[in-house]
Amino acid sequence: MKYEIAAAEKSTVKITMTFGAEEWNAANDKAYKQNRHKYAVNGFRKGKAPKHILELYYGKGLFYEEALNLLLAENYDTVIDQEEKNHEFVGRATFEIGEGCDLEAGNIVLVATVPVKPDVQIGAYTGIKIPRYDYTVTDADVDKEIEAVREHIAADVEVTDRPAALKDTVNIDFVGTVEGKEFDGGKAEGYDLTLGSGQFIPGFEEGVVGMNLGETRDVPVTFPEDYQSEELKGKAAVFTVTLHKITGKDIPAFDEEFAKKMGADSVEGYKATVRERLERNAKNQSRNETENSIIEEIAKTATVEIPDAMIEREEDISMQRLEYSLMQQGVKLDEYLAYVGSTHDEYKKNFEEDAKRNVLHQLIVEKIIALEKIEATEEEVDAKIAEQAASVGKEPEEYKKSMDPRQRQYIESDIKVTKLFDFLMANNEMIAEAQE
Repeated sequence: MKYEIAAAEKSTVKITMTFGAEEWNAANDKAYKQNRHKYAVNGFRKGKAPKHILELYYGKGLFYEEALNLLLAENYDTVIDQEEKNHEFVGRATFEIGEGCDLEAGNIVLVATVPVKPDVQIGAYTGIKIPRYDYTVTDADVDKEIEAVREHIAADVEVTDRPAALKDTVNIDFVGTVEGKEFDGGKAEGYDLTLGSGQFIPGFEEGVVGMNLGETRDVPVTFPEDYQSEELKGKAAVFTVTLHKITGKDIPAFDEEFAKKMGADSVEGYKATVRERLERNAKNQSRNETENSIIEEIAKTATVEIPDAMIEREEDISMQRLEYSLMQQGVKLDEYLAYVGSTHDEYKKNFEEDAKRNVLHQLIVEKIIALEKIEATEEEVDAKIAEQAASVGKEPEEYKKSMDPRQRQYIESDIKVTKLFDFLMANNEMIAEAQE
């Protein structure tokens, strides 16, 4: 087998593999041996008819397809292994019969089109003006977080002496109508709903606020213009709601006892712990948004042909995240897709623009790391490993033994990316953006 490789359109390469008559005949013989059991000819036991008899009976090209598959199976991976030093393959190949191929004559030409990682071209990445994001933590932020924690750990209590209020969980029956007629999905009995959760369309939960136990009330609403059901978009509706039960929260007081339960020695100590966590989150948010701002600015001058395989892989990752998120809520992906009236492939296209942007940003990051020759030293990697080991209560050497090789690669990559953005922040004009 001989092969040639050449660049093709949209970040692909074409690998042209040529096989001689001897290789073709050997592949046909092997295909015959592997598949003869499928065929029967009068006068022979099934699977025992000679090859030339089967070809006379079923046609000369009986084993051609299997023989071509064998040639690919036995040679394509070898070619890829040899070319990996020259190209970074990023997806599956498509195959076709090449020009000049003659199966009868034994002159076989097969062409594989394979997506490869593209080389992104970028403009200036230093000396430019880039927005910088700085988030701070206020006393009000600390108070709000503490209130959220108190609500989260509050005990449920049945309410009988007041109307339903925001943050209560109510058990209700409801029937929805549009122009006096019920519609699919607009009816339920014994439904638990937390008021203010935003689970229902605007106006519904607010309409339940103030209802008393046993009360039935008509709640008027209007479906949003972007509602998933075409029949209900923008339509005025009325929900007849009956309230059966109200469950409120027994929120603990913010005092010394609460602080100690939360692991602090005092109210002020707990406040300090909360502030420290919020400031750490704010710092991470500031860093993440600033890094994204840098890449967005550099991407404005970038040009690249991204192969479809890289975009599809990113879309698949987004679909996997969606599926995991739905699983956490007890919903299967197929059920969700049926509910929104979409197929897997149709819904995946919702992630296409984000996928293109993510791939482009990653290519830019890798390009500048290469241009600036940014490396992760052994000392830096070992220090990160020591941090991770300490976080799980292990000695570094013991932790290293349990590490997957890919984990070390991830640490090296993370160090390089951090050093890259440190470099970019130091070598561009970072302009503070006003935060709300």
